[in-house]
Amino acid sequence: MTIGVDDDESAFSRLEDGKGLEESWLRICARLKGEVGEVEYRTWLTKIALGPIDGDEITLLLPTRFLRDWVRSQYGDRLSELWNQEIPSIRRVELQVARAGDPAPIPLEDIPNASAATPAQEEATPAARTAPEVRSDLVTALDSRFTFDTFVVGKPNEFAYACARRVAEKPSSVGFNPLFLYGGVGLGKTHLMHAIGAELIQRGNVSVAYMSAEKFMYRFIAAIRSQSTIEFKEQLRSVDVLMIDDLQFLIGKDNTQEEFFHTFNALVDAGRQIVVSADKSPSDLSGLEDRLRTRLGCGMVADIHATTFELRISILEAKAAASGVVVPGKVLEFLAHKITSNVRELEGALNRLIAHANLFGRPVTLEATQEVLHDILKAHDRRVTIEEIQKKVAEHWNIRLTDMSSARRARNVARPRQVAMYLAKQLTSRSLPEIGRKFGNRDHTTVMHAVNRVTELMGLDAAFAEDVELLRRMLES
Repeated sequence: MTIGVDDDESAFSRLEDGKGLEESWLRICARLKGEVGEVEYRTWLTKIALGPIDGDEITLLLPTRFLRDWVRSQYGDRLSELWNQEIPSIRRVELQVARAGDPAPIPLEDIPNASAATPAQEEATPAARTAPEVRSDLVTALDSRFTFDTFVVGKPNEFAYACARRVAEKPSSVGFNPLFLYGGVGLGKTHLMHAIGAELIQRGNVSVAYMSAEKFMYRFIAAIRSQSTIEFKEQLRSVDVLMIDDLQFLIGKDNTQEEFFHTFNALVDAGRQIVVSADKSPSDLSGLEDRLRTRLGCGMVADIHATTFELRISILEAKAAASGVVVPGKVLEFLAHKITSNVRELEGALNRLIAHANLFGRPVTLEATQEVLHDILKAHDRRVTIEEIQKKVAEHWNIRLTDMSSARRARNVARPRQVAMYLAKQLTSRSLPEIGRKFGNRDHTTVMHAVNRVTELMGLDAAFAEDVELLRRMLES
């Protein structure tokens, strides 16, 4: 029987007959598999399930929103054509995300070969389709929170940010391929990589693959075991932008390094963009092959430095504003001073405070902060030194560190110096003479006067007392 020439009555009978609908769907699947090839079909189309029919509309189901959007953009028109050829009364295909209890996709082995199609199905295949935005079976999902708009820029990361924006706007720019981002844990490398991917996908017409080096290794091993290494290579080397996170994981994995090296060369030679991140610069990644280190360093290498106090405050302010919870500036300063090495941990501490405030309806205060975050703060405990006290107090009142031991007696210098002496007495076991020597060889009676004066002022001036208490908590807790 020739497909697509049924009259209205027989077409209606076929729609009423669920088995006939499934047979039509099997033939459509066979044609799609013949047109796009088994590799692409297996990658993108095997997860489509047949849904209900309503008038002139047939519904197809996919497991995720990403797959739905991708199939809609790349195959939506073709699916409509094929359904209309099978059953002329069907004029529209609706793609939806499947829910629990919805039908399952047809197993690939149940789909007939394209050669079994009827003559009416034997038409010219459509033009080669553009590559997918993200290969779902090869990549880690991009986090929608990590965009350029949510990345807080400061001096430690401004160069890396500018390089990432350039790659997102113009992939494969001369001098920026590969882009190698490196820095310590929790400083924003992964955030920038996700932001690049999100920007490229939003612009469209660019295929992006993002995964960790660990996942790259596991997929490569799985391909070897399943004897599908050619498919693995073809899929990775067909993308426009390949992003590999935490490359240091490949140290000591010689076979995986070899495969990555060849993938790297194939993509760069084809004018495709590569973005890589690691905890160290290429030259410092001992354990990587020399030829790979050389290739990684031939593009743009951008480091992300440890955060400054100002950048940490900016990050906390942005996160607090987005949460809708009022977090006092003193609390933000306290956190920025206490958690200095890891932005991820800093944000996690703020999130815990905000959650506590929302759950219990209590305001965020310094006391509550110290109580809620006692375990995090304890992990950052260290013995307080007079030098550290001097540095923190000088930063707080924006004076030079040398003023702590200078002869200057101006009030804007003398008062912070007295506070530093007071805190040294409170937080260290040093004697008054020892403290005095650290402040420009001052006499122990000067230290005693400073302690008494600060104690007196704290009782008279609530704002001053709060400043001293904040400094004490930052240094002590």
